[in-house]
Amino acid sequence: MEPEDFRYYLRVRYSECDAQQVVFNARYADYAGLAAAEYLRAVGLHDELNRGQLGTQVVRMLIEWKAGARYDQILELSVRVTRIGTTSFTFSVAIRVAGSDAVIATAEIVCVLIDERQLAKRPLHDHHRRALAAGAPGAHTDHAGYFA
Repeated sequence: MEPEDFRYYLRVRYSECDAQQVVFNARYADYAGLAAAEYLRAVGLHDELNRGQLGTQVVRMLIEWKAGARYDQILELSVRVTRIGTTSFTFSVAIRVAGSDAVIATAEIVCVLIDERQLAKRPLHDHHRRALAAGAPGAHTDHAGYFA
């Protein structure tokens, strides 16, 4: 994890696991999506891209699993934007058990900016580019009580 990564913390819930208390594979996409949304909130774009004329659509998500998470573990998701295009941007997410250096899964999420009414691509504005590029150095959102 790089120091400039935004970090999101969540606790694995019982309903997200199989009978052996291991997280279902599909849940990693949920986790990565939540972390990306919290990143947008941290950089000041969440409301504009969720409550107005503009929005985002995920057009590609790639997840690679390395090890399983288990019920009641606290996960730390490190998020950064690795590419900013004309109409799209790419998140890179690394998932770890909080307090561990070992990455248990990674995700790459490509989002496209759209006009919500027409569902058509729109170019990113300069302030979007600046916010995405600057990131949220040292910021974190803790929905797990990890820092409580």
